Amino acid sequence: MANAVQAREQLRLADLLAALSVVTDLGHGQPPENAMRSCLLATGLADRMGLGAEDVTNVYYATLLRYIGCTAYAHEEAAIFDGDEISGRAAITKIDTGNPQELLSFGLRGVGRNAPPLRRARLMATTLPRLKGALRELASSNCEVGAGMAKRLGLNTAVQQALLQLYERWDGKGEPHKVAGDALALPLRFSQVASQAVIFAQEGGVAMAISVVRRRAGTALDPAIVAAFQRYGPALLSQSAGADSWKAVVAAEPEPKYWIPLSQLDDVARAFADMVDLKLPFTRGHSTAVATLAEAAARSAGLPEEGIADLRRAALFHDLGRVGIRNGIWEKPGSLTDSDWEQVRLHPYHTERILSRSPALTPLARLAGMHHERQDGSGYYRQLSGSAVPIAARLLAAADVYQALTQERPHRPARTPTEAAEHIRAEAEQGRLDSEAVRHVLGVAGHRQPRPLAQWPLGLSDREVEVLRLIAQGDSYKGVAHRLYISPRTAAHHVQHIYNKIGVSTRAAAAMFAMEHNLLQ
Repeated sequence: MANAVQAREQLRLADLLAALSVVTDLGHGQPPENAMRSCLLATGLADRMGLGAEDVTNVYYATLLRYIGCTAYAHEEAAIFDGDEISGRAAITKIDTGNPQELLSFGLRGVGRNAPPLRRARLMATTLPRLKGALRELASSNCEVGAGMAKRLGLNTAVQQALLQLYERWDGKGEPHKVAGDALALPLRFSQVASQAVIFAQEGGVAMAISVVRRRAGTALDPAIVAAFQRYGPALLSQSAGADSWKAVVAAEPEPKYWIPLSQLDDVARAFADMVDLKLPFTRGHSTAVATLAEAAARSAGLPEEGIADLRRAALFHDLGRVGIRNGIWEKPGSLTDSDWEQVRLHPYHTERILSRSPALTPLARLAGMHHERQDGSGYYRQLSGSAVPIAARLLAAADVYQALTQERPHRPARTPTEAAEHIRAEAEQGRLDSEAVRHVLGVAGHRQPRPLAQWPLGLSDREVEVLRLIAQGDSYKGVAHRLYISPRTAAHHVQHIYNKIGVSTRAAAAMFAMEHNLLQ
């Protein structure tokens, strides 16, 4: 009986995060469950090297969540990689960025490929330094956001520190702080060896994994952990090859297991919602705003409390699959091609599949995956219609459309609340959105109250919140200056003061702070 009560009222954190680690696999162009396999290998190595229970736990979570900050620099990476930051990440994950020859080879594959030799040489001379600078900015952004996510998920400072040093190297040639040797966080060192081994084992088998990892010992990787991998790695990789990765990784969590009360599922969902919305400058705050609208509309419609809670959480998770679609599609200013649309239609499918991997999240999976279904069957990905779309999904769809319309998109400006309301009323009249769902969403949207000014966090002023909103949504110093009628120097001063107050140094981490504290609504 005690176990049954615990199962209802408490959730295994490992169960939730194992399923959600697939989001980071999608965002990095890796096969699903790559993070889980890396976690199994790193944890196995830590066990065999005799680490204490607490250290093994830190290795486990630092590896499982290794790329949890992956959306922090997605917009900028897409600009570097011709709109496809996902393929760019998949490629750069395999190279030794401390090796000038490998970095040069990587640059040559994408820079001026069809240009005449002299033109290409000039492009390379300017592009490679920019690439190195971008890698430094990427490291700072991803690391700060990753460490902040670990903190929000209740993981300890050792895991946070490991994620903060994600792109550092054993030889001190990493980014952004050139940390070296034993100064590197111990969980990070295991994570680095395991993730490299899994990537190359998938590409060329265990022999390739051993060869690459051994070659990088003492430069990118801790040589002692590399030696342990050479000894124990083949057996560990073989052991996990035929296993159900999700079940195996949940079972492998060291004692004591991390449990959270059911009430904290909202905190986990909110953290991942913000991480997803960080991917694009114009979606920041979207998922939380949709959840707020959908919850209020569900209460207005008289749904039971349990159903309201499920809808709120499904709304927070609804765009998880967006991470797996390259930014070049989402940021396209013109019409999407048929091929683009095929990719877009996959994102609710990815969301549903991710959530369905966890018993705790499975009840939310189908609902979250239905947020683009329409009453006339014109939606996606299942093309359901009428009563096949439950009332909760109809409310979610209406809330999603209304909220998205009030945000700017590359192909259109933001609509006013009145214009957004007129649009979704028209959608209901034409049979695409449910008229009752639209009525409830608009009813609650018309009664939202502004946040009391006295409640800005960490002593931020009204002006600083204005600046933070613009920075979080992608404006440059010049853009902020133009919108607020101030000089670029004053805008830069405001930004630095804001960063100091909230304890960050990158735009991505500032955007995460703004979303976490509801400053974009």
